[in-house]
Amino acid sequence: MPGPEPIAEPTRDVLVQVRGLRTVLGRKTIFDGIELDIPRGKVTAVMGPSGCGKTTLLRHLTGQRAADAGSIRIDGAEVTRLSRQALFDLRERIGYLFQNSALLTDYDVFENVAFPLRQHLKLPEEIVRNIVLTKLEAVGLRGAAGLMPAELSGGMMRRVALARAIIRDPMLILYDEPFVGLDPIALNQVLRLIRTLNDTLGVTSVLVAHEFSAVARVADLVYLLAGGKIVAHGPPQQLREDPSPWTRQFFGGEADGPVPFQYPARDYATDLGFAQVAR
Repeated sequence: MPGPEPIAEPTRDVLVQVRGLRTVLGRKTIFDGIELDIPRGKVTAVMGPSGCGKTTLLRHLTGQRAADAGSIRIDGAEVTRLSRQALFDLRERIGYLFQNSALLTDYDVFENVAFPLRQHLKLPEEIVRNIVLTKLEAVGLRGAAGLMPAELSGGMMRRVALARAIIRDPMLILYDEPFVGLDPIALNQVLRLIRTLNDTLGVTSVLVAHEFSAVARVADLVYLLAGGKIVAHGPPQQLREDPSPWTRQFFGGEADGPVPFQYPARDYATDLGFAQVAR
């Protein structure tokens, strides 16, 4: 049974606080006591090599996956100790843009965006229609309300998913790899939308991504994850100029550095059987 939900005043400048987060999956340590702060009303990017735990961090924030140790506090609520109902209530204040957009293929654009409203609220159809069309207008796709997902480009699918993520005016939006597979035009559209929505709605945004050139155009703060640690953090320009080997390797795309190219393995010659042949 979960313990009592702690009563805490939300921090004025910080919406999300992570302290001492430790996660082990199988024999691999994903997070080894990481700590980070997500400022209110800002766009914060979490970057790092593939498999470093970026998406796992988002799952921790929404309570989908429990950590082995540590604290996650969102708007004053300790996520790791929330009751089932309190966790559901928190999730209703969080918008989530899935990596593959995750549109429902049997529903048109309008019904995909309306889905959260129909699932969680009992609203008159006229109000549902007005809310959905308002969100579609915000992402430039009101005219596409009757189209099916198969009729959309990759960029349009991402924008529909974004309209769905903001349908209930969340306080926090989580973006899981929002730039993957986008052409330059669609990328510019999504970047502009993230920045505009963040500024006009006053929400807090957290995005995980690999593309530093795109992140630098939209993020106020960047955290770089590697080896279970936060190895660097700061505004994009500060990280661009950071001389540490971690930032040089990741942002420069270098094969040699603190993050090894080769996964740990036995001696190569032994695996190939050369040692036996030599004997």
